[in-house]
Amino acid sequence: MIREPAMIHENSAAVVFPGQGSQRPGMGKDFFDNVPISRQTFEEASDALGWDVAALCFSEDERLNLTEFTQPCIVTTEIAMFRAVQTLFSFSPSFYGGHSLGEFSALVAAGVFPFQDTLRIVHERGRLMQNAVPVGVGGMAAVILNDLDVQQIRSLLSDLPVDVANENSLHQVVISGDAKALPVAESRLTEQFTDSSFRVVPLRVSAPFHSRFMKSIEEPFEQVLRASSPLWKSQNADKVTSNYTGGYHLPTTEAVSTALVLQLSHAVRWVDNMRTLSSSTKSVFEVGPGRPLRDFFKTIGITCSSVTTLSAAERLFRNEK
Repeated sequence: MIREPAMIHENSAAVVFPGQGSQRPGMGKDFFDNVPISRQTFEEASDALGWDVAALCFSEDERLNLTEFTQPCIVTTEIAMFRAVQTLFSFSPSFYGGHSLGEFSALVAAGVFPFQDTLRIVHERGRLMQNAVPVGVGGMAAVILNDLDVQQIRSLLSDLPVDVANENSLHQVVISGDAKALPVAESRLTEQFTDSSFRVVPLRVSAPFHSRFMKSIEEPFEQVLRASSPLWKSQNADKVTSNYTGGYHLPTTEAVSTALVLQLSHAVRWVDNMRTLSSSTKSVFEVGPGRPLRDFFKTIGITCSSVTTLSAAERLFRNEK
């Protein structure tokens, strides 16, 4: 069962958070330096994890691209930015969404998950995802094509150990699976699609995320979530979109946990998430160190305003008032 919005809510807004891949050295430093609530957020993160999150985010430390560190660093940065925008500009969204890892930032922002506990969850999530498959065994690639047909792509690859991992936009999906099978997948798709817009772009990732190769970590991750679940306010989850279902989360602890566990090995249904959010409000704001979601929203005719720096937030929200 998927909870769908009944109508557009006037004077409301949605905030969305990008996921892994949006990280960059120095992310969030302008917020840290200038907004006390942002600095406090980074300090809370360091206390929760036992290492200096700000130092890792702000330097050229190679660990920033290691999944188990990337995930808590991105969530910290996104919540530090979101809290700053809330405080400085009285920003109070009604709906929330996040792409892959960003779904956890959305659950924190919506008041479903406690921040510090979420950092421990995503740190362990990153470790499990990284260790699910030996480095080099799996891979991912973006498939780009005007008005692509996701089901056709799935059909063409059905006998290969390759899955559709992300339904990002009307023009892009990501495939994920056995690294040796990805060139075969690319060859098949190239033979099928002759449109000049078609291309396949290998992604620099360390594992085949959101594919069948993540099923082995579902049970241990469920245990991680179960340990945290008494602290959740699941009644708030029905204003946060689920990557797994495509609609809003059901407001129960069991439903939220199940959707997050299954998100690991199933496609991120981001096109459906965007449609769900845009059927609730036409005001969408992306908050994070990168802005990949803005272009995804464009493909469904929705303007998404991005906040990647403090100066961008000041320009955007001062104009909104």
